[in-house]
Amino acid sequence: MHNSVQNRFLAIVCGALLLFVAPLFVLFLFLSSERADKEIRDHISVLLVANAQALAKPLWDLDDDSVAQISATVVSQGAIVKVQVRDQSGQLDVTQSTIPKSFRGELIQVSRAIIYNTVDGPKNLGTISVFYPALGLFGGLKHEEIVFMAIFVFAVLTVFSAALIGNRIFVIRPLMRLIAAIEATGQLGSRHHVDWRSNDEMGRLASSFNEMQSKLESEERELKLAHRRAIDIYDLTPAMLFSLDEENRITAVSDYWLFATGYLRRDVIGKRFIDLVTAETRDIFLDRNTRSDSAAASGVTVKFICANGRLMDVLILESKAATGGHDLLSLSVMTDVTELKASEARNHQQAISDHLTGLLNRQGFEAVLDRKIHQADQTGNELACLFVDLDRFKWINDNLGHAEGDNALREFVERLKMHLAPSDEAARLGGDEFAILLPAKDAVRRATAMAEQIASVFHDPFGSDLHLSASVGIAIYPHHAMNAAELLQKSDMAMYAKKRDGKNGAQLFDNSMLDHARARAEIETCIETGLSENWFDAYLQPIVNLNGRGIAGFEALMRLNHPQKGLMAPADIIEVAEETSRIVRVGNVIMEKAISHLARISRLPGMQDSYLAINFSPLQFEAALPARLASLLGRHGIRPERIVVEITEAVLMHNNPEIRTIVGEIRRFGCRIALDDFGTGYSSLSYLNRFPVDIIKVDQSFTRSINDANEGVRQKSRTLVESITTLSHKMGCAVIAEGIETEDECRTLHDMGLDFGQGYLFHRPQNADRLIEILADATPVVARAS
Repeated sequence: MHNSVQNRFLAIVCGALLLFVAPLFVLFLFLSSERADKEIRDHISVLLVANAQALAKPLWDLDDDSVAQISATVVSQGAIVKVQVRDQSGQLDVTQSTIPKSFRGELIQVSRAIIYNTVDGPKNLGTISVFYPALGLFGGLKHEEIVFMAIFVFAVLTVFSAALIGNRIFVIRPLMRLIAAIEATGQLGSRHHVDWRSNDEMGRLASSFNEMQSKLESEERELKLAHRRAIDIYDLTPAMLFSLDEENRITAVSDYWLFATGYLRRDVIGKRFIDLVTAETRDIFLDRNTRSDSAAASGVTVKFICANGRLMDVLILESKAATGGHDLLSLSVMTDVTELKASEARNHQQAISDHLTGLLNRQGFEAVLDRKIHQADQTGNELACLFVDLDRFKWINDNLGHAEGDNALREFVERLKMHLAPSDEAARLGGDEFAILLPAKDAVRRATAMAEQIASVFHDPFGSDLHLSASVGIAIYPHHAMNAAELLQKSDMAMYAKKRDGKNGAQLFDNSMLDHARARAEIETCIETGLSENWFDAYLQPIVNLNGRGIAGFEALMRLNHPQKGLMAPADIIEVAEETSRIVRVGNVIMEKAISHLARISRLPGMQDSYLAINFSPLQFEAALPARLASLLGRHGIRPERIVVEITEAVLMHNNPEIRTIVGEIRRFGCRIALDDFGTGYSSLSYLNRFPVDIIKVDQSFTRSINDANEGVRQKSRTLVESITTLSHKMGCAVIAEGIETEDECRTLHDMGLDFGQGYLFHRPQNADRLIEILADATPVVARAS
C-alpha cells in the first residue's frame, strides 16, 4: 500500500507536468511553427495561382521550353526548393530543383491544378507542384519568444510544486484512508468507515461514505431477512411451485411440488420440464407463450408424469416478469386437476347420454352423426341412418305405467346391443324413438340386415305376455341426403311412411315421401290459414229413426272449404291436426259453429227436440271444456240433453283420470255420451262399465258386411251386431248404425233391432244453409234417441 501511494504521488506530479506544462510548451512551439509555415504557404499559394494561369497555354500546346522557363522562375522564389509540372496525359513532365545533395530533411508539397478555358469549357491539363523544407518546432522562433518561454516555464514549475505539496497533505492522505476502508469492506465482508474529519470536500466525502456504509449495512440485513422469508414461503406454501429458465429448464421447485410428484430436488433441477409431461401434451406446453403475452399469466393443462409413473392432469399457471436485463423471471404454479378432468368427462358423458338406457341422447347423436359423415367422406363409405319407433309403446305407458314402459325400453336396448358392431352408434332420441348409424360399403344391404335383426328382438315378449314391434325408417348418406340434418329428417320421414302403411317393419326412403311431406306441410298451412281466415265449417248429417225414417238428430262433421281447392278431404286434415295438436282449436271452432247451426235448425217446425252429436279428439278434453260447452249452450238457448258428445276408443284407451273426470262433468251437466266406431279396435266391454255411455254407434264396416256374399262373413257380422245391440239395450243404451247406403242394409238392421241409422241412403252431410232449405221443404218426423 505504501509503495502504491508513493507511485501514485509521483505519477500525479509527472502527470501534472506532462498534462499542463509540456502541452502548453509544445503548443507554443507548434503555434510558432504554424505561423511561420502559414506565411510560407500564403506566399506559395499566390505564386501557384499566378504561375498555374501562366502555364495553361504552354501546357495546352505542349511547349516544353516555356514550361521550363516558368518553372525556373518559380523555384527561385523564397523557400521553394523544387517545382514539378505534369500534364494529364503524361507526355510532359518538367522538374526544377535547387535542393543540395546533403539535404536530409522533409519536404512539404503544395499542388494546384492547371485549368485551360476552351470553347468547350474548362479543361484540366495537369498539375504544378512546389516543394519547400518542413519547419521544426524551433525553426520559427524569434528572440522575444524564446525569452517569454523561459519565464513561462519557471512560473509553471513554481505553481505546480506548491500544488503537489498541498495535494499530498489534503487529498492523498484522506483518499488513502478511504481506499483502505473500501478494501477492508470488500475483503472482510463488513462495512468499514473512514476515520477522517474536516470541513472541506474531503470531509464531506468521508462523512457521506460513512453514511452510505451504514445504510447499505441496514439494507443488507433487510434483504437477507426478505430472502430467507421468500425461500420459506416458496417451500412452505401448500402449492406445487416451480420456476423455469428461458429454455424451459427447471431452476427451482417447492417442497410441496416434490412431495406431490415424488421427485428429489437434485433429480429435477436443471432438467427440461417437457421431459416430465406426456408426448401428446408437450406441444401444448411449448405453445403456451404463443397464445398469451409473455409478461402475463398463461395457463395450460397437460398430463404430468410423476416419479412413480402415475399420470396426473395438471393446470399450469405461469407468470413472467423482466429482471432488468434480457432474462425473464418465471414463477409457475401447478395444480392437480385429475379429479376435475374426470368429473368434466363424466359430466360431458352424462350430457350426451340417455340416463335410462345408457345410449347417446339427441345432443350426443347429432355430434356423432356429424363425425360419422366426415369419416364416411374420408373412407369413401356410405352411412345408413335407421330411425326406429316402437309401436304401441304409448299404450304400455298409459295402461301399465311408466315404470313398465321404462323396463321395456331397457330390455329393447339390451337386445339391440347384441346386434351392433363396434363401429355402429345407437341413440335414444326421446320417448320410444331411437336412431342407429351403420357405416358400410353397401349401406342398403347392411341396413336391411339390421332391420331384420331389430325385428327379431321382438319375437320374445317384453315382460308378462307383452308384445311389441317397431317401425323402422332407413336413409342412406350420400344417396338420400347431403348433410346430417337431412339424413336424420329423411330417415324419420321413412319411419312415418311405414307407420302409415301398417307399422311393424322397415321402409327405405324414396322421393315420393317428399311429396307426402310437402302435401302434409300444405295441409298444415291450410289448417293454420283456415283457422285465421274462417275456412272451417260444421257440416251436418241427419241421424234417422229406422222405424219411420224420422230425423232424430244430426252429427257435426268437420269440413275445410278452401277458396281455390274447395272442400278438402277431412281425414287428412284431422290426421295432421291431431299430430300437430291443432285439433283443439279446430274442434272448438267446429263445436261453436255446430251449436250455432243447431240453434238455427231448432227454429224449424218439429226440430225443437233434435239433438246434435259432436266428435271430440282426446286432446280436446281439457279442464275448460265443460265450462266452454255450457257457455255456448247458454248463449244459444239449447238444453244440455240435446248435445251428444261422441268419444272414440282412443279416448277410452288413455285411461286418463283427468279425461274420465271431464267426461263425468259433461254427463252430470246433462249432455249424453256416445261411443263411436264400436266394434273396431279392442272394443273392451269394460269401457261400457267405466264410462257413462248413452249411445252405441256400430262401425260402418259391420253395416257393409251384414249382407256380404260370403255366408261365413255375413253370419259372423250379424251375430256380432245382434250381440252388441242386445247388450247395449240391456245396459240402457240406444244403438246407431253408421254408413247405411242401401235399403237391404236398412231393412236388415231394423229387423235386428237397431234404433237409429245414418248414411247416404238417408242424407249426405250438408252445410247448414242447404240443410235448412231441405228441412224447410219437408215435413220431418222427429224421433228422440233415448
